[in-house]
Formats: sequence, C-alpha cells, structure tokens
Amino acid sequence: MRICIVAEGCYPYVVGGVSGWINSMIKSFPEHEFVVLSIISDRSTSGKFQYKLPDNVSEVYEAYLNDNDWGTKPKEGRRTHLTPKQYRALRSVIFNYEPEWYGLFDLFQKTPFSIDDILMGADFLHIVQEYYEKNFSQIVFSDFLWTMRSIYLPLFLVLKTKVPKADVYHCVATGYAGLLGSMAKYLYGSALLISEHGIYTREREEELLKAGWVAGIYKNIWIEQFKKMSQMAYDRADVVTSLYSHARELQIELGCKAGKTEITPNGIDVDRFAHLPGKLPEENTIDIGAVVRVSPIKEIKTMIRAFAFAKKEVHNLRLWIMGPTDEDPQYARECFELVDVMEIPDVFFTGKVDVTDYLGKMDFTILTSISEGQPLTILESFAAKKPVIATDVGNCRELIYGEEDDENGEAGILCHIMNVEEIAHAMINLALNPEKRAELGENGYRRVLDSYRIEMMHEQYESIYKRMRRNALDPFFDNQSVF
Repeated sequence: MRICIVAEGCYPYVVGGVSGWINSMIKSFPEHEFVVLSIISDRSTSGKFQYKLPDNVSEVYEAYLNDNDWGTKPKEGRRTHLTPKQYRALRSVIFNYEPEWYGLFDLFQKTPFSIDDILMGADFLHIVQEYYEKNFSQIVFSDFLWTMRSIYLPLFLVLKTKVPKADVYHCVATGYAGLLGSMAKYLYGSALLISEHGIYTREREEELLKAGWVAGIYKNIWIEQFKKMSQMAYDRADVVTSLYSHARELQIELGCKAGKTEITPNGIDVDRFAHLPGKLPEENTIDIGAVVRVSPIKEIKTMIRAFAFAKKEVHNLRLWIMGPTDEDPQYARECFELVDVMEIPDVFFTGKVDVTDYLGKMDFTILTSISEGQPLTILESFAAKKPVIATDVGNCRELIYGEEDDENGEAGILCHIMNVEEIAHAMINLALNPEKRAELGENGYRRVLDSYRIEMMHEQYESIYKRMRRNALDPFFDNQSVF
C-alpha cells in the first residue's frame, strides 16, 4: 500500500515532537511504501532534512506557504477572469457561506491560473470589496485588501500544489495539511486519515490572539480561515484520530462527527531505553534533563528561573537542556543571556542529541511547556524509569497521575504554567528524595508498559490502514521530487 504522509512545518525538517512520531510511524510499517508531502514556509529550507529517511520512504514532496509565483503581471494569453461557477466558489470561501471547496479544487488544479492572476485580478478585488463593505467599512480599504491578499496567498499556494497519488493520505493535522488531504481525496478517490496531536484550530487561535503582528480587527479573519479549513478536513476524513479523550471531545465540539473519531495514544520503543549508560559512582550530582526544542512554546525561561531558585537550596543540582537551538535563534539567545545575567552555574545547552546517551544519567526530567499534546519526552522518561515534572497542559496530567482505570500510581509532579516558585519547589522535592524518585520512576515505567508501547500503536494504525485500503492507484503525479 502507498501512504502519503502530509505534515505542516515539521517532518523531516524539524527534530522532535510530531516529527519524531512520524519517523517512528514510518519505520513501524516497513511493509508499506511512504511518500511525504511536507508543507514548509518557503524554498529557503527546501531539502534540508534533519532526519535520515527510513528505507520505505520513496519520495519527499514540498508545498510552500510563500513562493515566487506572486507579485508579477498576468502573462499574455492566460485567463484572468473566473467563470461564474469559479467566482461563486471563491466568494463562498471568502464569505464563509457553506464554502464550495470542490469548486476551488477544480479552479487551482485544472485551470491555467497563476496565484498572481487570482490575487491581483478583478474578481478577487470585487469579492473582497463586497466583503469589506458588508463587514469592515470603518477601516481603510487599501490596507484591508492587502491583508486579505496576505491571508489568501498561503491558501492558494497550497491549493495549487500537485499532490502525489497514494492509496491513503495520512494528514498529521487539519489546517493546510488536512486541506491537501481533502483535495487529494476529491481528485483521486483515495482514503483520508487525520491524526491530530494537538487541536490545530485551538492552537492557531491561541497564537493569533497573542500575536503582535496581526492587527486586532484581522485576528478573527485569520481564525475563521483556519476553522473553515479544519472543518473541511473533518468533513472529508474517513477516520480522525486523537491522542487522548479530552482531545477527542474537542474535535467533536469543533464539528467532527463522533463516529469518525478514534483515540490512538502515542507509543514508544520501550526496549530502546532498557540499558542506558548511567552515572559514574563518583558523580555526586542531581541531574535534571529537559528534552525540548529551545522555543517559546516550551517556556525555557521559566525552567531556567525555577532552576536558579532550586539551585540555591540544592547546590549539586545540574540542568541539561537537550534539543536544537536553531528553531528560534533569537529566543535561544535570550535564554543563553538569561543564564549569563542571572549567573546561574551548571546549566548546559547540549543541542540536538541522541536522548539515550543522556537519559540514563538523569535523576528526573522536566517539561515546562505552555502547550502540548501527549509528549513523547514524558513517555521516554518513563521508559527509562525517570519521574517527570510537567506543566498541566495537554495530556500531561493523565500521563503523570494516570487515567481513571490506571492503578500504577503517580509518576511525577504536575505544576501550573509559568509558575516559577511551584516548579522550583518540585525540583527541590525530587532532588532531596531519592526513594520517592525511584518509586515514581517505577510507576511511570509500568504505565508505559500497560498503555504506551510502540507495538500497541502499530496494531491500532494497522487496523485503521486495513480498513482504509484501496486498490492500487495509477502512477503519481508528474511532480518534481526533492528526494
């Protein structure tokens, strides 16, 4: 079976999190051929893979949210006006009146328009002007028009993407990825699976509400844009998976039919963490490990400040921040400077590492994120029998304390988001209680064995893939591969 993984902003260009999950999934199914369709910002990162691709990945394709097919004059001999049917489809999406997505799929996939022809054309102008007069006439129209062009540019670029043919499209989010999967299903009649690690529309809404680069009046337009794309994905999907029960409830609340939804928890290779190198006998330190990308969503600054307070109480405490620092270089520099300004000793930024080289030497691990799904780093810590301090986001509460039918006991300490004092006390608590650390670590280990092994995840997805199996399709689109 040929499976196309559709992902936005992650695999194989970014390490950890969802990317790690995708890599693990592909390796778990060596009997299937995988192609990857990755949605990235622009061509500047084209082909810059951070993963060695598994042998069963045959090709990697790219879709761009910003590209050079924009800002030029329409070419001679090319159509610049929409048919009445195409005009209605475009208007329905902009106005969000029962969006006629199929009409847009046909427009961008089957007619010789460039992105520039649409965005700079008279039809888009007339629709936006009508939308403006109905809802936003209190602001300057020229600003509104250019903002609408910036909002619809990434959408149109994605709709213009030529997707490879596959038997199953497995989209690792709704949004742009889900839209591509929906379009592929419309074009080829293939099966569509959506797997959400976080709830895409909620995450984008939170980001936009906090964003300083979006003027207040435009935030709702952006939010509605993501909502209508995600609704399309929910409507067209054959199966929609989530990692835990509350995430499934949110999917249903946002418009996904309950009968399509399934809970498929993460799974890890427990054996990989069975015999890790530990500390040397002479090392008299308490080591805290943070397996994270150095980025704002991981709230590294709170972690550093909490460690500074804990270090004053437990002098042999050390903090190891293990993950790439190039995702947001400015934020990484701010973290480095914070350590220097506060003069905090024993904070180590290792960069990207093989976690198995370090995890056995840690006494416990920490995650101070402001948003998560079901973090693999917590499961990996449990597999190594290490307790975890985590913030109360995503599925962290259930991982640490267990679901209702879980009798394994607590496996760490849960803290409130950005609560430096509370997180510092949790560090001190575990640092001063080796017996408690051992007990919590064993509880987490049993929890992973019971519910989060890679074999369990494989069985669930194999069942889903079998249900979605289709006859082999024709050769994939004639589209230039980057692999």
